[in-house]
Amino acid sequence: MSESAPPAEHRTVLLRGGDVHSPADPFATAMVVERGHIAWVGSEGAADAFASGVDEVIDLEGALVTPAFVDAHVHTTATGLSLTGLDLSGAASLAESADRIRAYAAARPTDRILIGHGWDASRWPERRPPRRDELDELTGGRPLYLTRIDVHSAVVTTALLDLVPGVRSMPGFRDGEPLTGDAHHAVRSAAYAAVSPEQRAAAQRAALRHAASLGIGTVHECAGPDISSEDDFVGLLKAASDEPGPRVVGYWADTDVERARALGAVGAAGDLFADGSLGSHTACLHEPYADAPHSGVAHLDAAAVAAHVTACTEAGIQAGFHAIGDHAISNVVEGMRAAADALGLARIRAARHRVEHAEMLTPETVAAFAEYGLTASVQPAFDAAWGGDTGMYAQRLGIERARTLNPYAALLRAGVPLAFGSDSPVTPLDPWGTVRAAAFHRTPEHRISVRAAFTAHTRGGWRAIGRDDAGTLVPGAPADYAIWRTGELVVQAPDDRVARWSTDPRSGTPGLPDLTPGTALPVCLRTVVFGQTVYVRPNE
Repeated sequence: MSESAPPAEHRTVLLRGGDVHSPADPFATAMVVERGHIAWVGSEGAADAFASGVDEVIDLEGALVTPAFVDAHVHTTATGLSLTGLDLSGAASLAESADRIRAYAAARPTDRILIGHGWDASRWPERRPPRRDELDELTGGRPLYLTRIDVHSAVVTTALLDLVPGVRSMPGFRDGEPLTGDAHHAVRSAAYAAVSPEQRAAAQRAALRHAASLGIGTVHECAGPDISSEDDFVGLLKAASDEPGPRVVGYWADTDVERARALGAVGAAGDLFADGSLGSHTACLHEPYADAPHSGVAHLDAAAVAAHVTACTEAGIQAGFHAIGDHAISNVVEGMRAAADALGLARIRAARHRVEHAEMLTPETVAAFAEYGLTASVQPAFDAAWGGDTGMYAQRLGIERARTLNPYAALLRAGVPLAFGSDSPVTPLDPWGTVRAAAFHRTPEHRISVRAAFTAHTRGGWRAIGRDDAGTLVPGAPADYAIWRTGELVVQAPDDRVARWSTDPRSGTPGLPDLTPGTALPVCLRTVVFGQTVYVRPNE
C-alpha cells in the first residue's frame, strides 16, 4: 500500500465554523489536526482554547467536513485513459459513437494506438456494437482497442488483431462479435503494451487528481496480469507514494501469491476472475440467460478457489475474487468452505478475504459471506445504470432474477461488511452518487440508509484492508477528510420510523446531505490525506 508521507512541516490546523461529521460528537463544529492525525473534535466554544496555539485556522463558513471517501475498486490507468482519451459512455447511438471515433482518430495522427472505452449497445437504438470493418474505415486502418462499458469485452480493428499472433484461434474469438475471454485478454495486453510510459504516467496522474477533486482520499487499485501489467502496477504504487494525492492500496489478481506480495500488493485479490460480466453474457449463472442460449463461463471452480484461499491465508495476505453470477458466487462460497474445513473457520474470518461485485446473491450465499467474514466490495452505481424492470439486468436475466441483484439491505442485516467502489472506468468515480444509488436502489427492499451507505464508502473501505482505526473523524484517526459545500443536513433511511427518530436531537445521529434524487450533490472544496491538502477547488 502506498502511504502518503506526513508533511515536511508538521502544521497544526484548526477547522471551525462548520459541521464536522463525527461519531465522537454529533454536534461538532470544529476539529484540530496535528501530525497527520485528528487531535480533537468538538464545539465552537471549546475551539477558542485552541485558536492561539495552532499554525493555521480554517474558517469553514458553514461547510461540512466528512471523512474522505474510499473507492474500493478502481482501475487507475484505464480511468485516466478514459478521462483523457476516447470516452463513448455518453454516446446515445452507434452513429454518434462513430462520429466520436472518427474525430478522435483524426485528432491524434501520430499515436501508435488508439484506446477508447464505454460503448454500450444495449442502450443504442441500433442494438449492436460497431463492426470491425466499420472501425477500420473510421480509423483509417490504424490499431484501435475499444472496450464495452463493463470492460469484459471489446471491439478492435484488424490492425490490432494483426499484432496478436494466434488470436483468431483463442477462446473468446468469434468473427464478427466482440472479443471476450482469452482473446480479449491477449488483445488488451497488446494494446496497453503500445501505450508509452509517459502516456501511462499521465493517465495515472489524471485519474488520481480527479479522485482527489471528488473527496476521495484512498483508492483500491484492482490490477492483475489479465488486466494491466506489472510495470503499470508498480509504477502506480511508486507514483502515489512519491507525489501528494490519494493513497493507493494495491491488489494483484494472481494465483501466484508470492508474486503478488513481491509487487507490493496487500492481496492476491481484486479482479481474480471467477467469471465475467452480465453485460457481456460471461457471468456464470445456474440457469441460462434470458436473451442467450447459455449460462456464461466459469473461470475458477470451487477447488481452485479453495487452493487460492488456503495459500493466501497461510501467507498472511488477502484472497479475493471477481464473482458476479450466482454460479460463480456459489463456487467461491464452496471454496471458502473447503478452506475453512482445512485451516479452521477462525483463520479464514481473520484474513478478511474479499469478493468483488457479488451481484447475484441468494439468502444462502449471503449467510455464507457472513459466516466466513467475507467483505462484499460492491458498486451501487451498477444498479443505477442497469437495474430496474427495463434495464440491462432485466434484459439479460428477466425481471424476476434481475430484482434479486445487489441486495445491500440483506447483506447488512446478515452482518456482512460492505465496501463501496465504482469499478471505474466501468462507472465513473462519483462517491456521493454511489451513496445515493445505494439509498435509492431501484429495488426498494434492497435500499439502505444514507448513513449506512456513507459508512460503506468511507470506513468500509478501510475495514476491507484490515484497518479498523480509520475512516471516521475521531481523535487518533488518520486525518483523511474532505470539506463540502452542501445544503441542509438530514438523516435519510428507508424506514420512515427510523428516519423520524434519527432526526430527533436526542438520537445523537449526525446528519448528512440530502441525497434525494434530483437534488444537487455536494461540491468538494478541499481534500486532505494524512494531513496534506491534495486538492483545493479553484477560486475558493
